[in-house]
Amino acid sequence: MKLYLGLISTVLLFSSCGNKVTSDYNIVSDNFDFSANQLKYAFTEIDSAKMNLTERQIENKVFAPRNIQPDGSLRLVASKDWCSGFFPGELWYMYEYTGDDFWKEKAIEFTAPVEQEKTNGGTHDMGFKVYCSFGNGYRLTGDSTYRDIMLESASTLITRYKENVGCIRSWDHNKDKWQCPVIIDNMMNLELLFWASKESGDSIYRNIAVNHALTTMKNHFRDDYSSYHVVDYDTVTGDVLHKHTHQGYAHESAWSRGQAWGLYGYTMCYRETGREEFLNQAKEIAGYIFNNPSLPEDLVPYWDYNAPAIPDEPRDVSAATVTACALYELSMYDKENAIVHKANADKILENLTKNYRAQLNSDRGFLLLHSVGSGNSNSEVDVPIIYADYYFLEALLKKEKLEKEGTAIL
Repeated sequence: MKLYLGLISTVLLFSSCGNKVTSDYNIVSDNFDFSANQLKYAFTEIDSAKMNLTERQIENKVFAPRNIQPDGSLRLVASKDWCSGFFPGELWYMYEYTGDDFWKEKAIEFTAPVEQEKTNGGTHDMGFKVYCSFGNGYRLTGDSTYRDIMLESASTLITRYKENVGCIRSWDHNKDKWQCPVIIDNMMNLELLFWASKESGDSIYRNIAVNHALTTMKNHFRDDYSSYHVVDYDTVTGDVLHKHTHQGYAHESAWSRGQAWGLYGYTMCYRETGREEFLNQAKEIAGYIFNNPSLPEDLVPYWDYNAPAIPDEPRDVSAATVTACALYELSMYDKENAIVHKANADKILENLTKNYRAQLNSDRGFLLLHSVGSGNSNSEVDVPIIYADYYFLEALLKKEKLEKEGTAIL
């Protein structure tokens, strides 16, 4: 089984420039050096893109990069977009690694526009938007203003909790299709609630997060621990109405980033609660991923584990980066398989660095190539996407901290 292969991982020593490798190669410092140069280039690309905005884009206050469009242009999004927090989060990670105030000032600049989302009750993506930006900012600076914004954001998020269902409603769109859709991605937004409960002393946030995780564990997963993307609930009875895979290949397929969201989410839930069922869930999801016969040898999955044209399907680098983040932390808790989890995470980072990294001073300033947003609707297919970059830097930070301090918790 792939999960148990490679217990003694051969460290890949290489240089992105093709220079002769040396035994003191450090994959973390190499990638942060690359990222420093690439993100400075990204600022010039953002400025250029802003010069060509439409009136509607100016009105919507777009500011943060999301992906490269089919025509090769840089797509900027406004704060309401679920991806708006990832670029400022990257900048906070740069500040965390370098300690350079240049990155702190840029992070502050790009974090500020996200503040208006703190009262946006029309989205479940508060964690992605606010926790990745203001959350990292508060963790690194202790700015009480950031704390207040995060607490208000958490209070807004729980207004979407449906008591009869036991979950936070994900989407409000397509009301003719779903009554109360809940997506596996929503597991990632629970971290904001766990934080808010500890910070405020109010258990309501924690209770909602735990209920959501338990309900999702009960209804989103198949017997093999693969996950549906969307589960639709009856808002009155709480009964399951439909189980769909909206962004993957088919309803009964396993969308690769969805599996990664689940792995990360349940690992985090175990950290916050100590509940063994959450740890077991994370271990089983990892088993599904790494025992899957369609997982390539480099551990960068196709966009769906059941995509019909494998091996001629696009990869999803974003699924790999999220998975690596989860594995570093899971290795702290799953002692029996700790070496395997870390070796797999290391292998992912090694292969991403060697084969999937963007060209310096090109690719609109993104760090990684070859992600897929929604293959089912032919949206953002085989392009750089901002959350792949965000979780790449997070995984690198987790790796370094785990190796130096014995913990992958940032």
